[in-house]
Formats: sequence, structure tokens, C-alpha cells
Amino acid sequence: MNTPEHNPFVWQGRTDSEEVGDSRRWHHMVRPFDAASQDGVALIGFAVDEGVRRNGGRPGAAEGPRALRGALASLPLLGEPALWDAGDVDGSRLGLEDAQQALAGRIADVVAQGCRPLVLGGGHEIAWGTFQGIARAHPDRQRVLIVNLDAHFDLRMAAQGNSGTPFRQIADWCHAQGRPFDYHVLGISRFANTQALFDRAAALGVRHRLDEELQSARQLAQAQAALADDLARCDGVYLTLCLDVLPAPWAPGVSAPAPLGLPLAHVEALVDQVMTSGRVLAADLAELNPPLDEGGRTARVAARLAARIARGFAAR
Repeated sequence: MNTPEHNPFVWQGRTDSEEVGDSRRWHHMVRPFDAASQDGVALIGFAVDEGVRRNGGRPGAAEGPRALRGALASLPLLGEPALWDAGDVDGSRLGLEDAQQALAGRIADVVAQGCRPLVLGGGHEIAWGTFQGIARAHPDRQRVLIVNLDAHFDLRMAAQGNSGTPFRQIADWCHAQGRPFDYHVLGISRFANTQALFDRAAALGVRHRLDEELQSARQLAQAQAALADDLARCDGVYLTLCLDVLPAPWAPGVSAPAPLGLPLAHVEALVDQVMTSGRVLAADLAELNPPLDEGGRTARVAARLAARIARGFAAR
């Protein structure tokens, strides 16, 4: 876990000292993860954006975990489970592949103590590390459904892994292991993915829903019905949320802001549906880029979603 030289985050924030009743906030509740930590949600930072650099994107997401913790610190406690901070995987000290392996190991560690991992990114190369952690921690789960809320398939071919390759890497691993590649992505933009990526998604049996097909309440209901079928067939879920699935006015602080994106209320409804399944093994949020985040808007939205996920784990 983090040691003093790693500059760990200090949880502090608003305190309503004159309030009557329970006025606790996240900074009152979060404790360092250690050998005695059990149950609840363990926050793991993935302070890495090397994959974004390799993919030709705008770097800065390595600062995401600290900014997201800062936005979480003063959120009110309303049904969260025990909250633990398991520190950061520091990309400045590790190469990308080593950082992904370190993340996988840390996920396996917190799961071994009965905690649920909630990983704070970092670029979407986070997904390959998170998935490897799930595979280590739950070797018996053969059909792990990946639910990705994202404007991009992230199925690229490349000589080196990057923020655009993680789900193709997972597909390759599943094929090598003789396991199904079960991938359902919502929010895909027809203006941010090449024909090659649509073709690869079709060849791999990826279920997807376009951003333009998720704008109305009727369209959301149709997407949720299809997602419910997938949730019923799996024996575990990996929920991954790329913040560039949101419209640029809501989430300017990402490498590739979305001109359309999904309405925040629809994103929250999909997150709630996945969490209500009771089958989520781990979750992460990717692409928070603080240097590009006007007024901290993206960090606040990310904190809202992270808290929603944590409360969803508590309601299992």
C-alpha cells in the first residue's frame, strides 16, 4: 500500500459542526486499507496515463485519482458501506505493463479480504489491469460480463497496449483461455470509431448501443431490456465507465470530449441496473483528466458516479 514517500491523499473536507443529526461525509469515513480491513469498498487509484500517450490522446489522467478523491471527500454519507483507501498504483514509478500487473495484484489483495474494488483512473488502459485482477481473484468465474459505458470500443490493434486496446487484449486472453468474451458497451459514437473497429466488434460478438440510440426514455428502456438479458446469463460482472461517454458540457475533463454523449440521468440508470444485479465483482472509472477539467465539473460528476457505485455495493 502507499507509504509516506508516495504522497498519499489526505482525506479532509467540510465538517458541519453545528448540525444536529448525522452530518458525516466521506472524509469522516474513509480509512487506510490494511491487513485488518474487511468488507466494504476499497478505493484503488490508477495514476497512469501512459496508455493515453501511446494512443495519441491528451495526457493528464494520471492526476485523476487525486482529483476524484478530492471531489469525493465532502460528499455526504447516505448508505455507503465501509470505505477503505488502498492507495495508488503510481505510473511515474512503473511502466504501463508493470502498472497494470500491480493493479491486478492490488485488486486480488482487497478481494481476498472480502472487499469490493472500486478503481479510480487514470486512462482506460485501466481496464486490462482491472480485468486481470478479477481473473486472479475469481478464477472460478468463467463468464464475466464486461459492461462498458464508453464512446469508444477500445478494441484497437497495436504493437503495444494502450488506452485504445484493453478490450481487444481481454478478448485475446479469453480466447487463449477458452473462455467466452462477453462484452456489452453502451454509448458508442459513430464519429469516434473506424469501420475497422465496428467490424472487429461484430467479429467478436460484441453487443453495443450507439449514443444516438440512448437519448430518449424509450431508447433507454430498450437498452436496459437487452442488458438485463446479459446480466441474467453471466456469473460475474465487471463494470467500467469511461467519462468520455458523457456530453462535453458535463465532462470536459477527458482526453476526447463527446459532442453528443449519454445524458447523465441515463448513465446513472444503467449504473444502477448493473449494481442492482448483485453480480458486480469490481468497477472502475476512467479518463478523468484534471488539467482539462474546467471548474472541476468532470471530477464532480465522477464523484457522483463513484458514490453511486459504492452505495450499490452496500445494497447487495
